[in-house]
Amino acid sequence: MKCYLCKYIPPRDDFLATMSADEKTWMAQHGAFLDNLLEKGVIVAHGPVMDPAGGYGVSLYRIADDQDIATITARDPIVANGAGHYEHHPMLHLKARD
Repeated sequence: MKCYLCKYIPPRDDFLATMSADEKTWMAQHGAFLDNLLEKGVIVAHGPVMDPAGGYGVSLYRIADDQDIATITARDPIVANGAGHYEHHPMLHLKARD
C-alpha cells in the first residue's frame, strides 16, 4: 500500500468566501467524491483547514501499489472543472484507527 497526504489548493486565497454558483456546485460534488472514497477506504480522513493565510483541504489516502494518486485526485470534480489543484506528499506509512 502507498500512503499520501494530499493538499487541495484552491484557485484563490478567498475561495470559500467568493465561490461562484458553479464553484459551489463543484465544491458540493467534491465533498461527495471524497466521502465516497472515505466509505471505500481509499481515504482515511479528509477536511478543510481554516488557515488565516488562505484555506485549503487535506485528505489522507491509502491506495494500492498499482494505483496512481494523481489519476485519482484528477477525477475530483472541483479539480476536473479547473478550480484548484492538489499537491501530493508521499508518506512512509499511515497508522489509523479503523
